Amino acid sequence: MRALKAHPIDRERNATPTSLYVHIPFCKSRCFYCDFNTYVAPERVMENYVESLDREFSLLGANATSPLETVFFGGGTPTLPPPALLERMLESMHAHFRFAPEAEVTFESNPDSVDDDKLKLLKDHGVTRLSFGAQTFQDRLLLTIGRSHDAQTVVERVEAAAKLGFRHINVDLMFGLPEQSLDDVDDALARVLSLPIDHVSAYWLKIEEGTPFAKWRDKGQLPLPGEDLEGDMYDKVRERLISAGLRHYEISNFAKSGGEARHNLVYWRNQPYLAAGAGAHGYVNGTRYENVRRIPAYMEKLTQAKRPIDEEHTVSHMEAAEDAMMLGLRLDEGVSQKAFEARFGVKIHDLYGELVTDLERDGLVEVDGDRIRIPSRYWPVANVIFEKFVTANPVD
Repeated sequence: MRALKAHPIDRERNATPTSLYVHIPFCKSRCFYCDFNTYVAPERVMENYVESLDREFSLLGANATSPLETVFFGGGTPTLPPPALLERMLESMHAHFRFAPEAEVTFESNPDSVDDDKLKLLKDHGVTRLSFGAQTFQDRLLLTIGRSHDAQTVVERVEAAAKLGFRHINVDLMFGLPEQSLDDVDDALARVLSLPIDHVSAYWLKIEEGTPFAKWRDKGQLPLPGEDLEGDMYDKVRERLISAGLRHYEISNFAKSGGEARHNLVYWRNQPYLAAGAGAHGYVNGTRYENVRRIPAYMEKLTQAKRPIDEEHTVSHMEAAEDAMMLGLRLDEGVSQKAFEARFGVKIHDLYGELVTDLERDGLVEVDGDRIRIPSRYWPVANVIFEKFVTANPVD
């Protein structure tokens, strides 16, 4: 390998985090494709978990020097706990953290886990954005992937949220599902575009090891559409959503003007964020950390007034530069060369000049003034491009 020509220094390494991710690991049932840190648990366990979360909020909030600008409650199903527990959780968050005036607070929700009373409770406690896990609008496919709701419930919950005054509503869709057709995808897009939403996340099904889908695939019992049809589905998603006025601002995300997920942009711009909850991942002071995943161990740590961190990794300056390239290239805005140099003290071409030149020659990236980006036609194979920024790294 060639010698390192320049040494990046991450000048934002100690930036103050103004974002918080909160993991709520409870689900009514487990979907067949899911490998997230989730559990089916009785209400008693949820009560104890909320108490532990309050303790962790206290530990994090005591060292938070700036108001939070974004919060994201993910899962699991954050809206599954009963109203009294949701209220305790939100009151605890507000008791331990300060918030910027226009803070974005997002809750993920399975459509059958939230009613009008819960929606009003969320609105009254400062939640500004909802993300509904619809996945598809075909009831037969919802059964196939192990979802517990039906398509009509999605419609009813989204419309109820909009009626209550939620201006920012996302719907998750999935494509590449077993026995899914192009017409199924087209119908799902038509249904979602008829709803009062300003954001759509559209994800390609990925078979994760250890899931029922992986087991059935290995036995030849999972009738997937195949790469060609899945590619057509992705093209259909892009075509319909862009034509409807949504900007394809990230590989899997589309938004109307002003509807971009501000919290997720923190990840894609490789900025710091706090994390709370069992198995939650955070990034603070140049260190990525993961909380303990098992709920009893998580609770035990907090009973002892200890941060429930299981693993930590100090990110080198070179790794931070790699992450900035790979995450930034997920966005249609790409990576700003000026911002990269301001942060790392070196030019992108000092580290990746030969690689960028080769990728540009092959049409896999384009350089447009200050910006380096992946042309949208190559987003389906973006992972192959991302990997090159790791394998091409020079060494001392």
